[in-house]
Amino acid sequence: MRRGVALFLMVLLLSSIGTVGQARAEETLTVYSYSSIEWWMKEIIPIFEERYNVKVNLVVIGDAGEVLNKLILEKDNPQADVVVGIDNSYLAKAIDAGILEPYRPANADVIPQWIVKRFDPTFHLTPYDYGYIAINYRKDMVQNPPKSLEDLTKPEWKGKLIIEDPRTSSPGMAFLLWTIAVYDEDWLEYWQKLKENDVQIVKGWSEAWKAFMAGEYPLVLSYSTSPAATVYYDNNTNVGAVAFTEGNYLQIEGAGIVKGAKHPDLAKKFIEFLISEEAQDKLPLNQWMYPVNKNVKLPEVFEYAVDVKEGVMLDPKEVGENYETWLKQWTELMVEGKTPEEITGTPKQETEGGICGPAFILGLAAMPLLIRRRR
Repeated sequence: MRRGVALFLMVLLLSSIGTVGQARAEETLTVYSYSSIEWWMKEIIPIFEERYNVKVNLVVIGDAGEVLNKLILEKDNPQADVVVGIDNSYLAKAIDAGILEPYRPANADVIPQWIVKRFDPTFHLTPYDYGYIAINYRKDMVQNPPKSLEDLTKPEWKGKLIIEDPRTSSPGMAFLLWTIAVYDEDWLEYWQKLKENDVQIVKGWSEAWKAFMAGEYPLVLSYSTSPAATVYYDNNTNVGAVAFTEGNYLQIEGAGIVKGAKHPDLAKKFIEFLISEEAQDKLPLNQWMYPVNKNVKLPEVFEYAVDVKEGVMLDPKEVGENYETWLKQWTELMVEGKTPEEITGTPKQETEGGICGPAFILGLAAMPLLIRRRR
């Protein structure tokens, strides 16, 4: 009888162990990100799955802005464990929304301190790559490319620059922030000059790049690494990029743990994995950004990328506070046809005598106060 009971208990124990092992094998980590990250993820996710005996459910949702909006909508019932791809344009909004759980990875020391300092020292998001927005040009069509933002407003580039819409494009938004960082309260006047110089604006990067490569425009808004990608994919050395005199806008992308994640321990391991040498080594030729792991060597083809000495970036908190206002003002100027003076409520200065008295005071009162802290 005792032997029978013992055998029964042994079978029950083995069955329980098998059930636990099966549950672990079927554990799923859900990762939200933007669509163009799939190439990198396809290379690194299988490694992570095998190492931790889990399944990674990668959910791609348009661009980074759409990803963030979905996380905010799901705040009270989070469906994701990890989010990958929130950059410095959306960082403050993500933190303020309360959707992220701060976590400093155990291997965070592989990230240069300047990146951490400029991005998020609180580690709500861990940076995993960075890059620079740049004007690219066709070498067969341009002998002396523009060397500054101001150059783009000169007559010789009238109708020759194609850029992306900041309302629908990540590089387009970065370009808008670049102009605000450089021109401060005069950024609307700068865009007015671009508009008068017949700048062409399209919905997204793919559309702009296609027109550029077809020779329809000699200048395009893209990235400092785009010439390297063109060589890698097409063996084409006809594309150049420019490091502007005032610096190029710095984009840093991060990954974080979603607050209320169902698998927080696995999420921590995934964040650590993203900045490991194994994952970072596969980043440059898929993301065409720079890896944050200082031990990773860049592929030789990155020699064709322009060497940017100065990275321009607005404080993420400032971007979060003014993001909607800036987009609204940009739309009023570039789409609705309003003047900078109509948008800001600032009377235009007279060339002789100027404005004085009550009209001047009223003009100042109507001007929105945008406090900027440059980095």
